[in-house]
Amino acid sequence: MIHSIRWRIAVPFVLLLILTTSVLGQYLLKAIHQTYQDNVETNLLAEARLVADDITPLLSDPSNNQKINSRVHYFARFLNVRVTIIRADGVVIGESDADPATMENHMNRPEFQQALHNQDGFQIRYSSTLKANMLYVATPIEVGDQIVAVTRLAKPLNAIEANLDHIRIVVISATIMGFILALLLAILVSEYTIRPLTHLTEASQQLADGKYRGAPLPISRDEIGRLNQAFNQMAAQIQAQIKTLQNQQGKLSSVLEQMTDGVIIVDADGKVQLINPAAERMFNIKINSALCQSLIRVVQNNQIVDLWRKCLDSGEQQTITLELMIEHLFVQVIATSLSQTLPGSTLLLLQDLTRQHRLETVRQDFISNVSHEFRTPLASLKALTETLQESALEDPPAAHRFLSRIETEVDNLTQLVQELLELSRIESGKVPLNRKALAPISLLSPSIDRMVLQAERAGLIMKLECPPDLPYVLADPERLEQVLVNLLHNAIKFTPPGGEIVVSARSEGEEVIFQVRDTGLGISFDDLPRIFERFYKIDRARSGGGTGLGLSIAKHLIEAHRGRIWVESTRGKGSTFYFSLPISKILNSR
Repeated sequence: MIHSIRWRIAVPFVLLLILTTSVLGQYLLKAIHQTYQDNVETNLLAEARLVADDITPLLSDPSNNQKINSRVHYFARFLNVRVTIIRADGVVIGESDADPATMENHMNRPEFQQALHNQDGFQIRYSSTLKANMLYVATPIEVGDQIVAVTRLAKPLNAIEANLDHIRIVVISATIMGFILALLLAILVSEYTIRPLTHLTEASQQLADGKYRGAPLPISRDEIGRLNQAFNQMAAQIQAQIKTLQNQQGKLSSVLEQMTDGVIIVDADGKVQLINPAAERMFNIKINSALCQSLIRVVQNNQIVDLWRKCLDSGEQQTITLELMIEHLFVQVIATSLSQTLPGSTLLLLQDLTRQHRLETVRQDFISNVSHEFRTPLASLKALTETLQESALEDPPAAHRFLSRIETEVDNLTQLVQELLELSRIESGKVPLNRKALAPISLLSPSIDRMVLQAERAGLIMKLECPPDLPYVLADPERLEQVLVNLLHNAIKFTPPGGEIVVSARSEGEEVIFQVRDTGLGISFDDLPRIFERFYKIDRARSGGGTGLGLSIAKHLIEAHRGRIWVESTRGKGSTFYFSLPISKILNSR
């Protein structure tokens, strides 16, 4: 509070006012005292001369001393002063307050001596006769050119001091009142002067805190008014800039949050200044714990740190592709210097190439699998045709046997090509589905009827367990029969004689779950995640002549029906394939 400009204005003003009023009061008191004393002296002197003029005729005869003393008493009562008539030799011949005969010679009185020298005498001293301080005024009495006596008038100073005290009280009271009024005026003036500055300070603080929403400050014609005008202009510009920055920051934040690429900005000291959610997910770290931390602590990868250092030292863009072991991601890291906009800062852009890497792997596997699947029948065809050309044509039974094998290999190639085309059409969404509401048992029965003879020839028992009151499902019967036949064919192929295959269905929530369970060889834990991949075969040595595309086709067909397909299996204990189909709500609601 003491540092407020209000007090910095008021306190010096008040101190100056105190000093001024004190000096002025002292000066006025002294001036009034002196003026009053001068007036008293002047009045006494005039009265002394009046008495002198009246006494002068009586001084020519010494026998008139009695008359002189009588006149002295008269003037003393009339003028309310002490009157004394002193001859030139110092003898008192008239006294209003005592017997002249008993009074001592006044030759040594200073005012008497001044009067003898033809001057008006003035003296203040203690009177032993009246026991009080007295003001003495003496004036000579001349007869002809000779001073024959002195008229002296005296007045007690206590009366004078009483009047002066009254005047002093009035002056002091007036001074105090003036001081109080001036103090109040100083406070009012300082408050009036400071109030606009207080409003300006509050508005500035609100602007600094980002909470300024007030109306523009009032503008006057003085300096503060011009300051308010400048502040209003500045506040408007700052608010406009803040709004622009907020819009830009909002856009930047939205872009950074929606980006699938990771973004990290690192300063010259290697501290992370910005990180977006994508980078947060890549390095499995929270944004709050990453900011202002060292780059190596955030990314935990020396290759990225080395890339940042190279970019910082050279000022040129650096690129590297690596695998993040934390999340098993393949990323391309691009380091770009931001020296023109943010001196010393570097932008690290992390592009997630995991999907491209996986697609490339799938593509390579696909090419490898297709090449492998085509190479085997083509090699057989090559060998059979060469054998026919060399000698088998001369042997009709052998030629007929070789031609049968050639036909088998051509059929395998035709099946492979057809399944590849079928899978391609399904994946591209070019296969229309004629979905209709069907009872689950109507989907299962045709497939079982089609495969039951094949199961019996393999020495297997096939069962159907499906309640007839299950909810209807939306499905394309031909495509679903393709899925079920594929699953049943695999179950028959991988189940030893004497085994059992059970086909069933049950309702669960908003869908119907179908399952094909066998007691066959089962699938190992390592093979389960890849069972629905194209060309993937569990045991190529024992899987026969399949293409490895059947389960992949089944998976895409079920997903086209908005369902799910999965498998549960234990090696040596059989497998259970599941798929789900959504319930037909319209038909079931009727």
